Amino acid sequence: MSLKARLTEDMKTAMRAKDTLALSTIRLANAEIKRYEVDERAEADDAKITAMLSKMIKQRKESAAIYHEAGRQDLADKELAEVSILQRYLPEMLSEAEIQSAVAEAIAQTGASGMADMGKAMGVLKKRLAGQADMSDVSRLLKAALQK
Repeated sequence: MSLKARLTEDMKTAMRAKDTLALSTIRLANAEIKRYEVDERAEADDAKITAMLSKMIKQRKESAAIYHEAGRQDLADKELAEVSILQRYLPEMLSEAEIQSAVAEAIAQTGASGMADMGKAMGVLKKRLAGQADMSDVSRLLKAALQK
């Protein structure tokens, strides 16, 4: 079952269960997919949907941090609940050791030797780890590896 079909089925299930948070979150994801398909005049494949969901998760985590700093824990909790719903549709996240292994492979593959080569290695890692790792963590580990 494609990711798009799974989202549609889960939306129907959330409607039947009267799960308003899951329903609104899945509707937001479907709206984002629909916007992409209209703008690009192309069908969104699973890889593109995964990238969209990852972006939505990142936005919600940032919003939750801002709400938390502003003392609005109720809004931060809602954002984090949406994150947990969206993460259901992403592949299993890699451990830090697996990310470090991928970073080492990317450095070897691109021949990166310093910070000037970070962009090359990051390009390889973005393709390889899309949806499987938080790119800010990948960037941090890559930077640490290139500074050694």
